[in-house]
Order: sequence, then structure tokens, then C-alpha cells
Amino acid sequence: MKITNKIIEKHGLKLEEYENIKRLLQREPNLLELGIFSAMWNEHCSYKSSRLHLKKLPTKGKQVIQGPGENAGVIDIGDDDAIIFKIESHNHPSYIEPYQGAATGVGGILRDVFTMGARPIALLNSIHFGSPDHPKTKSLLNGVVSGIGGYGNCIGIPTVAGETKFNATYNENILVNAMAVGHANKNKIFYSKAKGVNKSVVYVGSKTGRDGIHGASMASAEFDENSDEKKPTVQVGDPFTEKLLLEACLELMKDNSIISIQDMGAAGLTSSSVEMASKGGLGMELELDKVPCREENMTPYEMMLSESQERMLIILDDGKENSAKKIFEKWDLDFVIIGKTTNTKNLTLKFNNKIEGEIPINALASKAPVYDREWVKKKPTKEKINLKDLKKIKIEDALVKILSSPNHSNKSWITNQYDQSVMCDTIQKSGSDAAIIRIHNKDKAIAVSVDSSANYCKSNPILGGKQIVCENWRNLITVGAKPLAITNCLNFGNPENKEVMGEFTECLDGIKEACEFLNYPVVSGNVSFYNGTNKKNIFPTPVIGGVGLIKKLFKPLGHSFKKDKSKLILIGKTFGHLEQSCFLKENYSINKGMPPEINLLNEKNNGENLLKLIDKNLILSSHDVSNGGLLVTVSEMIFNSNYGAKLHKPKKLTSLCEYFFGEDQARYVVEIDENNYSKAEKILKDNNIYYEMIGNTQKDYLEIDGELKISTKDLFKVNNKWYNNY
Repeated sequence: MKITNKIIEKHGLKLEEYENIKRLLQREPNLLELGIFSAMWNEHCSYKSSRLHLKKLPTKGKQVIQGPGENAGVIDIGDDDAIIFKIESHNHPSYIEPYQGAATGVGGILRDVFTMGARPIALLNSIHFGSPDHPKTKSLLNGVVSGIGGYGNCIGIPTVAGETKFNATYNENILVNAMAVGHANKNKIFYSKAKGVNKSVVYVGSKTGRDGIHGASMASAEFDENSDEKKPTVQVGDPFTEKLLLEACLELMKDNSIISIQDMGAAGLTSSSVEMASKGGLGMELELDKVPCREENMTPYEMMLSESQERMLIILDDGKENSAKKIFEKWDLDFVIIGKTTNTKNLTLKFNNKIEGEIPINALASKAPVYDREWVKKKPTKEKINLKDLKKIKIEDALVKILSSPNHSNKSWITNQYDQSVMCDTIQKSGSDAAIIRIHNKDKAIAVSVDSSANYCKSNPILGGKQIVCENWRNLITVGAKPLAITNCLNFGNPENKEVMGEFTECLDGIKEACEFLNYPVVSGNVSFYNGTNKKNIFPTPVIGGVGLIKKLFKPLGHSFKKDKSKLILIGKTFGHLEQSCFLKENYSINKGMPPEINLLNEKNNGENLLKLIDKNLILSSHDVSNGGLLVTVSEMIFNSNYGAKLHKPKKLTSLCEYFFGEDQARYVVEIDENNYSKAEKILKDNNIYYEMIGNTQKDYLEIDGELKISTKDLFKVNNKWYNNY
């Protein structure tokens, strides 16, 4: 077939990239080879627009066993235990086909974790939808939630934490980010680097179909009015087969049979074979007529580019083939030797004893394009918002408006669709700042959380990037965990737009600065560009997934009030920052101004000293102050508890709205038993931590002296109203 400009464009390649392919091959590629270049050179697989900038992120630390570059990141939590985790996007497929898009996003991230030798112990998600009034939002929401729950519940991995947000910026491009966390022995980690010549290359798992062809390329392009036509590129998942594949792989990993292993994710057999060979500096020869297919007359092109789910590629040591085959046959899975490693440094593809394609591995990997795209700095807004110019609002009315809004309403109808307790190690479910998962049969645990803040990042990408890292860090602190490392999913618009590329670059600068200061390295992640439709890009939405360690498991802390007449203190200083706040957005539809400043020294000191209070068992409950400010934080501490709170009016700030709804950072609300108050106060004073005594818990009411009195029952009704009626 003659390669025309139209065919090149259909494969998502630019004409100059095609010319580069010809130079690397020293000839014209055939259609199969063009398809393989298309898969490996697209944004999703090659990171061609982001690779230069990702190098700036801190990725090392005493706790880091494996940073970015493998299927997932690995951290050491002591006692020969390792935690393996990663977050990835499945945005485009989930918009086109929400159930299967979300389900296969969960399946794919699980394979990234168990391919490294970990048994998955937790799933998390960060899902973003358009305006609730948009005609597509309700069906997309239902489909995505059903897909996440359907896959996770069936495979038997608890979905323990996440976030669901609504914003018109996602009307035509939703975000579905899935995170998986696994536990492994740190001395039994498996990698994807191929080693040795003439080693068996083995295909295991499900058969190959035509689903998902060009899925990675589709994820590397903007949507347009014809996006529904791309439905054939969405993969179809089978969680029951994935469960079999999980158990078979973990059984095989008990001995020393495996040299390297890689899941077939984006770009399927192409990416798995190229990545394994590239990392090992080897070649690979595949006999494609041996690939197990579930559809008739599949071509080499379709086999190499299919993204059918629940498949792995394994390189086995000599003489281990028969014993390995018995394991996979026991689990009723395909096990076929489809090729071998070579010293040619080429990817050689045979079909019916004829060479159909031959490409230098480095042409697909190390020589893939790397772009230093033009970008512009975000100009800080000089616009200020004067509360005196706004219609006066009562504290109670403002609180009710926020708590009854889509982004702050109770979301238990979503989380109730997820099995959060399967495996019996979930100590604290979703609904708190972080979920807590016990390390099986041990008295230690990990805490996990995901966070994002698109409005902050749109307004000021550097501050926004810092804030997300700090909020995630605080969420782990509040449950008594020492933050160890993060994974990130960087969701942005078209990188060929210099404003978007500027948002990406500056967000990374903010993430870098916060991670370095807090000793909170990035060990894995994913970049998702081209999130937009018809040239309209989404707000920059980096998502941070964090993992922390609880060395000695104690009664879960959580942020629900525990006792009557406890003292409430606010750690951290309140300046009353309302720009970009939920208060202005929900009550006045104002989305202007700068995000709050981030003082990393205060973040670190306040958080580390709260951990000291928790370690000394002086805290009953704690909750970080973030979206919505102090009053929303206290309201959330009332939910799921039997107590309310009585708060004092501030002595200094003139505006009650600034004090109770300001979103200043580095703050925590802490509940302390009266008998422990003096001990806690001494620790804070000795470490020069700013704090205020803001009130106490009480029965039945949330109250502010002379300004607000609302029953906890009414507060609960307000918080459940929107979702119950949606």
C-alpha cells in the first residue's frame, strides 16, 4: 500500500515526523511499520512534549526503591515490605464509552502494579465531569462510576478513596484518573528490562481482538464533533480474566523463572515488546501467526496495535517454559511462546514465515521525537475583589449554599457502589482525608489520598502546583501517616498551544518546589495532553496521589468529632484569603483573583508538629483546612459524628466571611480532650507553631456566637440534598 499524506495524518503523525521515520529506516515504511511508529511516537507513549520538563521533578530519596521509568514506582516501608503504586489517565476512552473506558482504566493500572510483583491492596480515583446541567454529565457520571465499581468489585480489590468534581471546563472532555497500590516483598520486585539472547518471549492472558486499535493515538489527539465515531478504539475489559491473570502471575513469581515482564497496555504488543527490548539493549523477533486471536483473519497490523485487555508479555529463563505453562493452563489462560530475544537490536515481525516488518528498536524508543515546545508564563492577575462591593450574605446562608453545591455535597451514593472492605484490611474508608490500609497480618498500615485543584492551577500554575502537593501531604498527616512519596497524573490541554504548555511547565515548577521542600519525591506518573474539544482546552488539572506510612497501627484518627466538650484548636494562621475560594464561587459565581500563598516552611513545621501530637496520642480527630475554609472544615468534622461545635468569633479580622471561609493554607482543625490540652499546647509553643483556641464540641448544633445556629440534623440534610435529587 502506498503511504499517502492522508494515511500519515490518520496515524497521528506529522509530515516532518514521517520524513524522520524514512531517515531512520533509510527507506519507506510499510503500513505495519507506520502503525508501529504511530503507536510509539504518539504523545501518550513517547512523552515527546513533556519529557524535557519531567526531568526537573525530584525522584530520589532513602525510601525510593524505583522511581519513574518502570511500570510503577516502588518505595520501602521497612521490614522488607515495599509499596508499589501509580496513577494513570483514561480520559478519552471514558468520554467516548464511560463504562468500558473507566473499567479498563482500572484494569490497566492494576496490571502496572502486579506486573512488578505486588498484590494490589487498594484502588483510588480522581474523576472530573462537566457542569451538572450539561446534557451529557449525568450519563457520563453514572457510566464512569459503574465502570470503576464494576471492575474493582469483580476483581476483589477495594476502592478506598478518591474525589469527584464538577466544572464546566470538562463539559466536552471528562477526566478519569485511576490509581492502584500494591504490596510486595522488596527483594522480589520484577522489572521490564529484557536480558539474555534467545530467551523465550511468552504471550499470556486473554486472546487478542480488534478492540482498542489506535487507542493510544486517540488519547494523543483533541476531540472534535466526530468523537463518537472513535468508539471502536475503546477497549473492553473482563475483570474475572484479570483476576485469573493476577493470580497466575503472582504464582509464577514465587520462583526465579521470570527474567522480565510487561503488561500490554497502551499500544498493546507493540509497546510491551519495544519497551522490554529497548531497556535491555536487545532485539526481539516475534512470530505473529502464533499470537492467540479471538477474531478470524486478524492481520499483523491489527495484532500489533490491538489494545485488548488482560494480557502480559514475559521473557522466561531457559528451561522454565513447561512449568510456567502449567501454571497458566491451571488458571485457564493462554500461554504461547511467540518469539525470542535477539542481539540484532531490531524489532523483527514475522507472519507465516515471512518478515512483515523490521525496525531498529532505538528508532522507536530513544530516537522518538523530543519537543522543546514554545511556552509563555502566566501573567499574575492584578484584579482584587472587595467584599464591600458584594451583596451582604449571612454566614448560615453562605454555608448552606456551599454544603449543598455539587462539589461539596455528600458523595456516599458514589462510594457506596464501591466495595471498600474486600480483603479485610481497610481500616479507614473514603470520607476522611485519607484512607488507611493495613499491611496484611502486621500492625502497620499505609495511608493513601488523591487531590487536585484546577481553579488554583488555572489562576496561577506555580502556586496551584505547590498547593496540590501540600494538600495531599496534609491529608496524610491528619490520619497520622508520615508522607513518603507521590505519583502524579498531569491532565492538560493541547501542548502545541503555548499558553497550555506554559501552564504545564509552571505547574511542574510548583510541584517540584513543594516536593523538594517536603522530601516528598515523585516515583511514578502519567502525562495526559490534548484534553479538549474543538480548540477549547480544559483547565490544567494535575492530580497528586500520595502514600504515607503508619508505623504502628492505632485506632483510626479520622476527621469526625469523637467527644462532647472537647477543645478545638486551629493550627496555622488565618489571613482571610477569599480569591478563588468556594465562598465566592458558590455564593457569587465569582472565579477571579489569585490562589492563596503557599509558605512551605509553615506547611512542613505545622504538619510535622501535628504528627508529634498524634504520635503522643493527644489528638481525638483532625482535618486539614482546604476548599471552603474553616467553617466547611468544621462542618465536615460534624458529619458522621454525634456532635456539633460551638465556635468563637475572631478577635482581629473584621470580616467574618474572611475568617470562616478564607482558604489560607498550612492549617488544621484539631480536636483535643480537655485533659490533654495543656500537653498539646506545650508542644505547639515549644516549636513556635501558631495556633488558636477556636471553640469546643457540643451536642446537636453548629454554632457561632450570635451569628449562626444550625442543628446537626439540618446540616446533614443540606449536605445530602443535591445528590439525592440529581
